[in-house]
Amino acid sequence: MLGRILIFLFLVILIESGSVKGLENLDISFDRYHHYEELTDLLHKYNKMFPSITRLHSIGQSVKKREIWAFQISDKPNVTEKGEPWFKYVANIHGDEAVGRQMLIYLIQYLCQQYSIDQRIKHIVDSVNIFIVPTMNPDGFERAQEGNCDAPSSFGRNNANNVDLNRNFPDQFSNKNQHHQPETLAMMNWIDKYPFVLSASLHGGSVVASYPFDDSHDHKESGYYSKSPDDAVFRHLAAIYANHHTTMHFGKPNCSDTPNDFFNNGITNGAEWYDVSGGMQDYNYLHSNCFEITLELSCCKYPSSKKLKEEWNRNRDALIAYIKQAQIGIHGCVYDNSTIHKNGIIGATISVSGINYNIRTAQFGDFWRLLLPGRYTLIASAPGYLSTTLNITVTNPPGSSINIPLTPLNKTGKI
Repeated sequence: MLGRILIFLFLVILIESGSVKGLENLDISFDRYHHYEELTDLLHKYNKMFPSITRLHSIGQSVKKREIWAFQISDKPNVTEKGEPWFKYVANIHGDEAVGRQMLIYLIQYLCQQYSIDQRIKHIVDSVNIFIVPTMNPDGFERAQEGNCDAPSSFGRNNANNVDLNRNFPDQFSNKNQHHQPETLAMMNWIDKYPFVLSASLHGGSVVASYPFDDSHDHKESGYYSKSPDDAVFRHLAAIYANHHTTMHFGKPNCSDTPNDFFNNGITNGAEWYDVSGGMQDYNYLHSNCFEITLELSCCKYPSSKKLKEEWNRNRDALIAYIKQAQIGIHGCVYDNSTIHKNGIIGATISVSGINYNIRTAQFGDFWRLLLPGRYTLIASAPGYLSTTLNITVTNPPGSSINIPLTPLNKTGKI
């Protein structure tokens, strides 16, 4: 406690002396939504004010050439740290679903301002590589209208080409999405290029945490539980958010257009709720190492700005708690045991016996495999090496750590 007080007093002295120029002006108002120009200006300001823990970059452009900004928050934003999990939040894929966009703006503010004050926030930022995309559909948002709770697609849900971006990703059961929009391609390339471990996409229209799979082979409209190989982990992830949200865990959104909706413990399998083909959630899981869930944050998709502070209070603790889940399971490095420096093996496969889902090692041969506490059989393999099988015990966060040696084969296929 004394340490926090001293840090706070130190910041006050810096502000008053001008050493932290402009810090006193960083508070974001809860009385309005931030449109593209203001959002862009705000992100640049935060990057300049907190250069040691932030980096701002664009992952691509929208149809109308607006940047899709990604705001990185990390203790070493210009360094890829070995063994550190990558995490992302993405909002506003539907332009008229505006609450999530604002929540991520506030989250940026909160993490930056609390980093030097709150040890809990400092620990998260120091141990997880966080990326925040407030809007994936900036063109749609500029067409949407505040106060419209469920407007048609012409009012901003879709992108400037009138395409629903959350139906535009490759789908495991269909090949119909052959023409990908600029926003979709930008996100796909970003997901494919970097080793994200955990993610959430923020939506509006109900209050529930939804998890894969989002559709099924027969595309039954609703009522079919489409179970992924990591169903237990996904249920846990969704429950973490719902339980830390002030109302989601009750499971009764009380939305005026769907008054009878009930979600046990505030979570649902996506396809069981309703079938979504070509969604971003399933693309993450099926085409990368990344586990993603969908967070529906409000019944009204674009409520009055008078509701924003209330929504932030509902979601703040859940947003923080969910980031911490990037550290569950087993993590470590796969390396070549024939080398002096135990060089990491990039692209090695990590399999778990009984779970039909594999991940691959990243730049340093490092990996994070999200798992619940328990006993598992882990198999590490790579072309040109003998595979290694290990029995492991996964503990509660920050999970269990293990480095896995692989022995190379000679040209005859023998050791």
